[in-house]
Amino acid sequence: MNDSNSGHYLEKMIPKRTASIERLEKKAKNDHVPIMDVVSMHFVQQIIRLKQPKRILEIGTAIGYSALRMLEAQPNAEIITIEKDEQRYQEAKGHIRAHQVEQQIKILSGDALEVLKNLQNEAFFDVIFIDAAKSQYRRFFELVTPLLANEGIIITDNVLFRGYVANERIVPSRYKKMVEKINEYNHWLMQHPLFTTTIVPIGDGVAISSKQSQS
Repeated sequence: MNDSNSGHYLEKMIPKRTASIERLEKKAKNDHVPIMDVVSMHFVQQIIRLKQPKRILEIGTAIGYSALRMLEAQPNAEIITIEKDEQRYQEAKGHIRAHQVEQQIKILSGDALEVLKNLQNEAFFDVIFIDAAKSQYRRFFELVTPLLANEGIIITDNVLFRGYVANERIVPSRYKKMVEKINEYNHWLMQHPLFTTTIVPIGDGVAISSKQSQS
């Protein structure tokens, strides 16, 4: 995790977002919708720019913020994103429509654990972004692995969760089980035989898992 001074410094350094994106950020804050913080989002955008993916899969649309930001970084990408909550699904549809990018961002409604099973015959994705129910991270990862192109990457957000994962002695009781799950996921991920993973202590912790080339 970044200390607060570093986080504030990095946030001030980030170029100004468009008015519509800043409105989305304000709405998320006012409505208590969890979206990726601006520093982490800027980092993910840079990964997208470097990778230049043709197809992106996202688990956890929320109100469409991260899908729209990823499309900013790679305007030619096709993005499929999954959202379980009906209200957020409808809000995301509205925001994507307002940005006139319905042809590039397709939202699927439903539980990702079920929706992903129906995507197994889809073409491969170059980048997969996981930002949904943390207790299900490992299962999400297992389900998306067959969908990932060779040398593709999987990005997982919130893997340090407010610093609690690195210091379990200070975890509030309501988060203990979640933090245990994330910690187990991180250890499993770092030892995965098909992936090389780096956990970056930016924002709430971002894991970048690169799939080994399969001959």
